[in-house]
Amino acid sequence: MSALDVIGTGDERLAPRSVARRLLGRPELGAVVGAAAVFLFFSVVADSFLRASSMGTVLYASSTIGIMAVPVALLMIGGEFDLSAGVMVTSSALVSSMFSFQMTANTWVGVGVSLLVTLALGAFNGIMLVRTKLPSFIITLGTFLMLTGLNLGLTKLISGTVATKSISDMQGFPTCRDLFASHWTVGSVDLQVTILWWLGLVVVATWVLLRTRAGNWIFAAGGNADAARAVGVPVARTKVGLYMAVAFCAWISGQHLLFSFDVVQSGEGVGNEFLYIIAAVIGGCLMTGGYGSAIGSAVGAFIFGMASKGIVYAQWNPDWFQFFLGAMLLLATLLNAWVRKRAEASK
Repeated sequence: MSALDVIGTGDERLAPRSVARRLLGRPELGAVVGAAAVFLFFSVVADSFLRASSMGTVLYASSTIGIMAVPVALLMIGGEFDLSAGVMVTSSALVSSMFSFQMTANTWVGVGVSLLVTLALGAFNGIMLVRTKLPSFIITLGTFLMLTGLNLGLTKLISGTVATKSISDMQGFPTCRDLFASHWTVGSVDLQVTILWWLGLVVVATWVLLRTRAGNWIFAAGGNADAARAVGVPVARTKVGLYMAVAFCAWISGQHLLFSFDVVQSGEGVGNEFLYIIAAVIGGCLMTGGYGSAIGSAVGAFIFGMASKGIVYAQWNPDWFQFFLGAMLLLATLLNAWVRKRAEASK
């Protein structure tokens, strides 16, 4: 689906099409093919990859990236980027931890304050974007640098170290951990609650994109913002909302980080924003906006999870992971471009 489909006077999605054409028109087709290839590859080279317990580990690694890849994909469909997403996760965890500890409050209070602060950061990115008209790369790069400095500076100022104090003995910690960092065992598979958060976000984001007016606005704003604005699409409001969605998912990821380990290192999260973008691009999102899907971002995150853990199970040098990730990004981008050209040619 592209923005032109949304803005145009006739919606060709209503015309009957063959199954093959519908499949070629899906943004995530290339990612699904790539995921199947990666799965088969590690199934052959790593004997332990197919164990049920290994799949639990792969899904957990996928979910930690996938939770953020979903809103980042929607933001990219809307034509923008967020380079502050990685450190925002850490900022969310730091606010929750330090507020709870310093105010000797119930951890749920810290969680609530963290939600408000994180949403405000997302709104700041969006409002700065629409007010200044500067590229999102510049706006969010500035936010990235400011948050990186604040995370380190305030943590050292308040805690005296680069890490927060433990909050594991505070009231509310067990219930917060149940929501954000619990796990359960099914047979020999250990499943983390982040998997449920991830899948739930994919379902909600897919519904928004394909079944709501807001979804049409996202595609339109990313495809051609001026044309979308001319037909009444609230482009500014849509983009601010997308940045706040990224912030909300950063809050979820941040609380998982905090309640998994009960302390937070202030320097964590730097560089993770590229992993979220990579997962979205591998999943079919275009760098130019107006095209992509939430399901594709989930498949891209799953590829990341398989690659990161498959290399370990194959007993390779983990230094090769970055090379593998870069190669996957290039191959997926080329495959997605080929699939899109075939889809356009078949219309």
